[in-house]
Amino acid sequence: MISANNTWATDLKIKVNNIDIKRGGNIIVMIFGEEGFPKKHEMAFFTQSKKLRNETMKFSFDVNMEELAVKVLHDENGDGKVSKNWTGIWPKEGLGFSNDQKISLKGAPKYNNSKLLKEQFKDGINISITYP
Repeated sequence: MISANNTWATDLKIKVNNIDIKRGGNIIVMIFGEEGFPKKHEMAFFTQSKKLRNETMKFSFDVNMEELAVKVLHDENGDGKVSKNWTGIWPKEGLGFSNDQKISLKGAPKYNNSKLLKEQFKDGINISITYP
């Protein structure tokens, strides 16, 4: 018997591109609802971390969400956090976000600009990492 939740679950496939393999470390993919995005990693609904292997890596999640936002962190030092440069403001590790959002002078991407509806993510998404 299939439960009601599984009847609409989506196998979300995420392809992470533009990984700088010389930097080493891990790639962490986080799936968020609006709350906590993108800074509060502990509030992500789903998280996967994989040791860096290639310039492109694939991740898969079984999600029961109608909308979501994705954050990808190239965690070079393995601490699970976004390390900052000497300013204490700008990241020094690579980041990627759904809808090709970027860190800007206004700060981190907003959920409403990054969110994807189920129709947009049901066939998979690509996220490119941007490095400082």
